[in-house]
Amino acid sequence: MSASKRDGGPVSSSRATTLSRKPTTTPATGSTVSASAAARKKTLDGSCTVCSGDAMDVYTSMLPGYAELQCFSNFTFLRGASHSEELILRAEQLGYLAIAITDECSLAGIVRAHVAAKEANIRLIVGAHFQLTNADGTPALAFTALAMNRNGYGNLSELITLARTRTSKGAYLLTPNDLARPEAPFDHLKGLPDCLVVLSPEYPAKEERLDAQMEWLARTFEGRCWTALTLHARAMDDIHRGIVEYVADQHGVPIVATGAVTMHVRSRKPLHDTLTAVRLSRSIAECGFELAQNAEQHLRARLRLANLYPERALAETLTIASRCTFSLDELRYEYPDELIPEGTTPTAYLRQETYIGAHRRFPKGIPHKVQTQIEHELALIAELRYEPYFLTVYDLVRFARNEGILCQGRGSAANSAVCYCLGVTEVDPARSSMLFERFISKERGEPPDIDVDFEHQRREEVIQYIYRKYTRTRAALAAAVTTYRPKSALRDSGKALGVDPIIVDKVAKSHHWFDSSADLLNRFVESGLDTSTPMIQQWASLASQLLNFPRHLSQHTGGFVIARGKLSRLVPIENAAMVDRSVIQWDKDDLEALGLLKIDVLALGMLSAIRRTLDIIAKQRGEPFELQDIPAEDATTYEMICRADTVGVFQIESRAQMSMLPRLQPRQFYDLVIEVAIVRPGPVQGGMVHPYLRRRQGLEAVSFPSPEMETALARTLGVPIFQEQVMQVAMLAAGFSAGEADQLRRAMAAWKRKGGLQHYYDRIVNGMLDRGYDREFAESIFAQIQGFGEYGFPESHAASFALLVYASCWLKCHEPSAFLCAMLNSQPMGFYSPSQLVQDAKRHKVRVLPIDVTISNWVRFSKATAQWRQCVSACRSFAACGTSRPRESRPRERCALSRRSTILQIVPASIAATCSCSQTRTLFLRYLGIGEKRSGRPWQPCLTRTCCAPLRARKNCRCSPHPTRPRKSSATIFRRALH
Repeated sequence: MSASKRDGGPVSSSRATTLSRKPTTTPATGSTVSASAAARKKTLDGSCTVCSGDAMDVYTSMLPGYAELQCFSNFTFLRGASHSEELILRAEQLGYLAIAITDECSLAGIVRAHVAAKEANIRLIVGAHFQLTNADGTPALAFTALAMNRNGYGNLSELITLARTRTSKGAYLLTPNDLARPEAPFDHLKGLPDCLVVLSPEYPAKEERLDAQMEWLARTFEGRCWTALTLHARAMDDIHRGIVEYVADQHGVPIVATGAVTMHVRSRKPLHDTLTAVRLSRSIAECGFELAQNAEQHLRARLRLANLYPERALAETLTIASRCTFSLDELRYEYPDELIPEGTTPTAYLRQETYIGAHRRFPKGIPHKVQTQIEHELALIAELRYEPYFLTVYDLVRFARNEGILCQGRGSAANSAVCYCLGVTEVDPARSSMLFERFISKERGEPPDIDVDFEHQRREEVIQYIYRKYTRTRAALAAAVTTYRPKSALRDSGKALGVDPIIVDKVAKSHHWFDSSADLLNRFVESGLDTSTPMIQQWASLASQLLNFPRHLSQHTGGFVIARGKLSRLVPIENAAMVDRSVIQWDKDDLEALGLLKIDVLALGMLSAIRRTLDIIAKQRGEPFELQDIPAEDATTYEMICRADTVGVFQIESRAQMSMLPRLQPRQFYDLVIEVAIVRPGPVQGGMVHPYLRRRQGLEAVSFPSPEMETALARTLGVPIFQEQVMQVAMLAAGFSAGEADQLRRAMAAWKRKGGLQHYYDRIVNGMLDRGYDREFAESIFAQIQGFGEYGFPESHAASFALLVYASCWLKCHEPSAFLCAMLNSQPMGFYSPSQLVQDAKRHKVRVLPIDVTISNWVRFSKATAQWRQCVSACRSFAACGTSRPRESRPRERCALSRRSTILQIVPASIAATCSCSQTRTLFLRYLGIGEKRSGRPWQPCLTRTCCAPLRARKNCRCSPHPTRPRKSSATIFRRALH
């Protein structure tokens, strides 16, 4: 059977590739729905669909109008077998006048559908599907709710929030009373105002049960309810249709045709079966009647629908569509306004705080360059009305600083002089070249995005401050969509097909993270499988289709959305897996598509280490010591960096960075900015590293491809290193407009998720060739663009990180013992293990002392030589409570009690009792001189009566190389375990 017959019926024909369908007008609304620009020739699976000409005009005019009111995208996890974009495109090709995306208790995929619908010029109806549950846990009924207007959308979003937040992550709970007699504060949801409701009867319908459901429906949603008639060419269709029509007529509820669509074409049926098997944790062969009986749950041709459904049921789809006029474009984000004092305006308050900060930053006077930049930025911020956003970020940073939490903004916000004056970022505009338009631009028409790093061990304090200040009804984290990757797609599809688990595991492990779907068959061959067999071919096909399918929602690393009013009326909120966290159902791309602002509250371990180091230095010196007190451009520090003596410091501690340092020889701050950015896939894959090094070392003359390129590349010796430079090159050399360059930037950031960058190849390379650049340079620029798709740094981001690079290097160089102490107490973090950090400190003449339970805290210095003593809590077998009790019981003066008597008092009741490994307990006590060998039990210590039950050695304990006999010296073992 041909693809056209299989996936759409008569709409596909052999003549379709030369014809295009004319616009069709909806009788109810007068809106126009046209074919896609230039007529899309084929659907995603290859079937031709778009026709035009006089013959096709006559043909389409004879078909009934139709709007699909029940579609489940793949955001109805493990049920929907198509992306929302695929559903939208297919509906447009079939001539539907509108389509509703109605995922189950979710609006997670609606923004993607909205963007696709605008491109395809088809009306999108926003809705959601719900399964109500009785008080005893039995199913009550299922229905679909469709938003008529903005108020209806807000009510729908709040209903989803109510259902999701009362249960654990991934589940929801709604009862009939939540709609018929809701309690405060959701009493305004009674009857779900401004929403249309379509009941979904069970199949086959049972008259008595359907009668009760329809009575409740007509009473609760009077004048706004329908009953769905869903026919999928099953054996009981005639009986089902008769019962539904009879009961609906009895209650005066109109019937409406729906498809309960789960896939855009019928060829997705194998994938749908696979998802069902994954959901049920079975193989497809074991699923039985749980599988769909046929492939009718796809978007069907209108001729097929006309033959299945009564005319009145099809006409009702247009009636409902005409009443649902809401569009996501109506959403308007309002910033919090309580931060602005009474009697002033956001513009005036931001200006006031900016100049207060500017005078603090520049006590000797604000430089003219900075003054000009501040005025330019404030004018643009006021024009775009972004003042409340800046003030919200300023409030978070101010809270963190008041609480002693080190923080620093990064990313494109480092281009802003206003952010620097407010204390959000630390890149001095007087010492750098600002590119504010990379941060905010009228031409781009997108909101700013400020990323702020906080100490990773104290970020939770900032998050809870946000929840306290704005409450959980106004603030929540953005979502992150967890999608299928090659290994997970191979595993789930293989298990669904019933492939031997050993083979599934072998093939999945052979697949690398950088492999694409085209590499699947190669991995099968490498695993010794015959790729000509139908089973292996089907496995490869299903795994390829699963790639990038959403699997579940998780929380963004720190992107917060904060609203003036109820956030739940803007987007549904649900519980995160973590306690005390709330998450919206949209990810950062969805927020960006709708122009909604988020604040990134991120965690950075190095900030924790730097803060602790500064505190130790201040305590040692007896006076405050802050980050700004670190001397700039210290020659000794740069000497250490050039030697690649950078174990434990920020960013330049990896092997790749350490191998680059002696060649690049950083001698000033901007050299560190380049160092941070150059060891990235963008410059490496673009072949920019060696040319830059040769020019820096004087082995190659600095030259520019053209005079106009000098303005973009002069600061990096004619070699593009940063993301902004790639954008500038595209504009100058390839003729890109500012908008096209920004689209290129977006594509670089999302090429893996959205299909690659190859479609830019001709535009970039040919554009540069047409302007006289040689092919080698054009190819290298495109290679670098692809590399930036993997990972690349904008200059402002690299500058923010370079500040922390220099600070951590100065602390390591001049205060090695304090830096070591802070690093170890900030674990887990960094590239190296604690033992490697200790060994490196020893090489820097830091005296490392063993644990002493009578005095060990975090650090101890003598007046003569800096020294560091390990803390008891660093031993991984001790619980935290076991290390606090010895400190509480410790004598004020060490000489008050002998070492042995102190230990005899506190160790048996605290440390020994909380140690998770009995053999480690014994080693610790014997190391301290408490344990005694006893006949028959050489590993049992002699403890006082206050101790817990007798401790017995555990066989195969990780602390001992022998399961039954100890080494000669247990103290030696314990020392090695510590160091």
